[in-house]
Amino acid sequence: MLQSAVADDVFLALSSSTRRQILEQLSGGPATVSELAAPFDMKLPSFVQHLSVLERSRLVTSTKQGRVRTYEIAPEQLKVAEDWLTERRRVWESRFDRFDAYVLQLKAKESDS
Repeated sequence: MLQSAVADDVFLALSSSTRRQILEQLSGGPATVSELAAPFDMKLPSFVQHLSVLERSRLVTSTKQGRVRTYEIAPEQLKVAEDWLTERRRVWESRFDRFDAYVLQLKAKESDS
């Protein structure tokens, strides 16, 4: 159940294009709130809410030095999403393989008739 809640937090954070863009920015290295907010046309309190969601999901971490808060990406948390997607892919590939085998079996029966 705990793993599911963690995955929910990660996918919630990734569901926003704004938050995905922030993660892309942070993949280039740590940045301050001002640096991260610069490309976006939104008020700072709204932008900070996006950062809060990312921090709650543990996709980013922050440090504060004086009045300046700096964020950096925590890529290990992305593994939660990767693992979930990998498992879904494995399940669907298995289903497609069984379907292919079934279709081949039907074709073989049809050609035997």
